[in-house]
Amino acid sequence: MSARRSRGAAAAPSRRRYAPVFAALGDETRLTLLARICERAPCSIADLTQGSSITRQAVTRHLRVLESAGLVRAEAIGRACVFELAPEPLEEARDFLARVSTQWDGALERLKSFVESDRPE
Repeated sequence: MSARRSRGAAAAPSRRRYAPVFAALGDETRLTLLARICERAPCSIADLTQGSSITRQAVTRHLRVLESAGLVRAEAIGRACVFELAPEPLEEARDFLARVSTQWDGALERLKSFVESDRPE
């Protein structure tokens, strides 16, 4: 097995932990809810449905996805449940994307060097 392939195989389990975060962020409604929580945390389900055409049940389902991905934390306060941002998974996902971006920059630079190199015609 090549060094490149073995590095990729070893990195696969660590990449898997980002999949739920990116899947949760891949829905426009969840992105909207997350943005609202960032603006006004903590937020109850009532806060999040106010002024929206989304039902409480739909908001609850989306919040559960965000919670299972670790992006929000729920806390019971009396009879209400409030949600706040859990920034750690977002920071880890940002760091992952920065590493991927750096790798792409390197690959594009190598391609540019190859294309611009003196080679026989």
